[in-house]
Amino acid sequence: MTVCYFTATGNCLYVAKRIGGTLLSIPQLMRQETTEIEDDAVGIVAPCYAVEMPMMVKEFLEKAHIRTEYFFFIYTYGMGYAQAFTNVEVTARKVGLTLSYINAVQMVDNYILFFDMQEQIDTLPQKNVEGQIAQVIREINERQLKQVYPTENDLAEMEKWNKNHAANILKKDTALGYTVNGDCIRCGICAKVCPANNITVTDSGVRFSDHCEVCYACLHNCPKSAIHMPLEAGTAHFRNEHITLNEIIGSNQ
Repeated sequence: MTVCYFTATGNCLYVAKRIGGTLLSIPQLMRQETTEIEDDAVGIVAPCYAVEMPMMVKEFLEKAHIRTEYFFFIYTYGMGYAQAFTNVEVTARKVGLTLSYINAVQMVDNYILFFDMQEQIDTLPQKNVEGQIAQVIREINERQLKQVYPTENDLAEMEKWNKNHAANILKKDTALGYTVNGDCIRCGICAKVCPANNITVTDSGVRFSDHCEVCYACLHNCPKSAIHMPLEAGTAHFRNEHITLNEIIGSNQ
């Protein structure tokens, strides 16, 4: 089994590690000229962003050549996923993949613009994360089918949401609006955890470019909490307790 993952604060990497198999980082795969993956089961673990998969994950599905009899997709999310399952099914169809199994694990949502991270962390015990993951693992190992059959209304709602909401949130130039305060020590961690190579750190400061993935890895993993968005719901930051900073750097470099 091969599991491809995209991680910013460690949730998806943790789920991927728990599922097991050969783990492949999507940001690293995207830097290859071609990607060929063939296994009896191939899955993707990715966060749900604005009821969509991350932009890079969709680009990966469109670029990679995946051959498998059992293709699965696992979202991690905080608030909800609504039409996200339909988005996966539509993308899979476009690239000639049959979606065998799809599910979602509710964890901490790192959308710092909307969620207070401390409140999210405090609600973790109520979410039974380990129980959710255990069920996903069991169902995948049993090669259970959990498929999506979107109706015309589902497709219409998906298109409407993507056009009116997701497109306004998932913007490649998002990081150009970030600020860096005087607490910055130019350690370069923000650049190392960025899956899109969107950040450059020099003696003169931190510079953001226009190919952001809107994953907030830089905000949450900054050791000085020096990077900020114009509006934030709280002051706390988050990284999955089971994943180290070095693991996230290793995944995204």
